[in-house]
Amino acid sequence: MNTLKQIEQAYSLAKKQYEDIGVDTDAALEILATISISVHCWQGDDVCGFESQKGLTGGGIQATGNYPGKARTAEELRSDLDMALGLIPGRHRLNLHAIYAETGKTHIDRDELAPEHFTNWIAWAKDKKLGMDFNPTFFSHPKADGGFTLSSRDENIRRFWINHGVICRKIAEHIGKELGTPCVTNFWIPDGYKDIPADRNAHRQLLKESLDEIFSQIADPRYNLDSIESKLFGIGSESYVVGSHEFYLGYAIANKKLLCLDSGHFHPTEVISDKISAVLCYLDAILLHLSRGVRWDSDHIVILSDELRNIALEVVRGDFLDNVHFGLDFFDASINRIAAWIIGTRSIINALLYALLEPHDTLRKYENDGDFTGRLALMEELKTLPAGAVWDYYCFKHDVPTGMLWLDEVRSYEKEILSKRY
Repeated sequence: MNTLKQIEQAYSLAKKQYEDIGVDTDAALEILATISISVHCWQGDDVCGFESQKGLTGGGIQATGNYPGKARTAEELRSDLDMALGLIPGRHRLNLHAIYAETGKTHIDRDELAPEHFTNWIAWAKDKKLGMDFNPTFFSHPKADGGFTLSSRDENIRRFWINHGVICRKIAEHIGKELGTPCVTNFWIPDGYKDIPADRNAHRQLLKESLDEIFSQIADPRYNLDSIESKLFGIGSESYVVGSHEFYLGYAIANKKLLCLDSGHFHPTEVISDKISAVLCYLDAILLHLSRGVRWDSDHIVILSDELRNIALEVVRGDFLDNVHFGLDFFDASINRIAAWIIGTRSIINALLYALLEPHDTLRKYENDGDFTGRLALMEELKTLPAGAVWDYYCFKHDVPTGMLWLDEVRSYEKEILSKRY
């Protein structure tokens, strides 16, 4: 365990090393403190929500594992989020799905939800000085069991989900007004076929018509920002997903929507770090859902991988921090769920710090001068500079534990709180 004096001494030495290559670590930390990560509520309860305890059905997604102590109520979930957020440096956001509505003992179907069903969430976020983002839930519902929602050939099913989408935008706009910060409302639908379809076009035309109707009602961008999210394939939709990358990229450009790039929603050999600057040539802003696919879209916990660093580098190098919304999207029930939040969020912040500590002007000069030898040599040298000392100092300045100390607090919470949930 490093003492305060050791943390400050290490930071002082690191600061000097970075100064030698033209990087101001104090300035980097000031920028880092302005970046908010949207922490997803659904890691805390395995994406069950509060409609029932049946868990996930449909949608080509699943949470694996049975680690004890998952949240069973909204109060428990908020308590767990408090614990996680208290161990993550910076001020962040909550990402909420529609299935986390609190309707009491009254069953309210998803096409009848209203802002009042999220009053407690809004009050909690306001008290914690957090922003909030929102997601319609197009899975785990009897009207999604056929594999199609907004692109269903059944007009009644399609109408139900259109109404859900319209209502969710109203809820999100209300959230944005209450909290004084735009609520990003992200639309992801699971529609698709397990085997080869005979008509790919019909469902995509229906999806376009449904989205057009949902978005026909103007939402104030001061309070609500619409986002649409693609996927390559899912369990049960291996051969065809209606909402492909090309479909949503075209729709986002044509209709001025945010495009959501999920790092687990592409082919295992594809990386979204290469897509960021490409799509921002045509869009004002994007949403990043940070996950970790392992061989398939398996929603593993985000770690400080090469690709995560590359994503952060692309955002910082391109001066896109004002154009990118960062969010988490993973769910792992095989380890302590609160620890999963902390590991994932701290990894993203760490990756952004690494990017902010890069001497961009020097690297660009090497590149513009055709000195590719110098460019590669400096990029490699940066990997062993003491970014960890800067990270520890950042955590200290934000009153959160450095190193592994946060895990002691999580284990204590598990012993005192989580172990008593049966």
